[in-house]
Amino acid sequence: MTATILVVDDEPQILRALQTTLRGAGYEVVTAATAEQALTAAATRLPDAIILDLVLPDGTGTEVCRELRTWTSAPVVVLSAVGQESDKVAALDAGADDYVTKPFGVAELLARLRAVLRRAPGRGEPVVTVGDLTVELDKQLVTVAGRRVQLTPHEYALLRLLAVNAGKLMTHRAILREVWGPRYGDESHYLHVYVSQLRRKIEPDPRRPRYIVTEPGAGYRLVDPGAGS
Repeated sequence: MTATILVVDDEPQILRALQTTLRGAGYEVVTAATAEQALTAAATRLPDAIILDLVLPDGTGTEVCRELRTWTSAPVVVLSAVGQESDKVAALDAGADDYVTKPFGVAELLARLRAVLRRAPGRGEPVVTVGDLTVELDKQLVTVAGRRVQLTPHEYALLRLLAVNAGKLMTHRAILREVWGPRYGDESHYLHVYVSQLRRKIEPDPRRPRYIVTEPGAGYRLVDPGAGS
């Protein structure tokens, strides 16, 4: 089975070079240029490993690594520039598995990547439980109060994205982009249809949703109905 690598770097030329190198080495590659894109990409489809630059336009690689470690053990190799010793140590303390210093040799990077993949435990994904709703990500299995729920591929992808970001507001644009692709970014009516279908399958009363909560004019949030009681 081909391993999927998420590459995060805000320098387009490095991103292109890494994408070409990794694909040439037989990996499937997903790219991101910001911290937000990285976390969303990892949540949408958990990669087998992550190559993560420490300096990003909207945050740091250390912050991304710390957030990832709250829900996944996927190995992380950080890219650090010369002189970022303290940042490198901070990233390792936050849960990174290894580091490569820029400028780096392709052979070294690939060797370190192979090493962290070998050391990684099983590539299974977490189980997300919110109230009576359970999403087993590795099995793509959804149950409500023990009852299995059959979802279409897009319904599952939508619920998966909300589940791994449980409690977090996901904007219409972010959901459309990650589940359906960039060309659907402004078609919020398209999303409303799928949310309605999903609610009919997982909500006790779809007219009064308790799991998928609407944030008017902004997006949706998956919440635990009993959290505030």
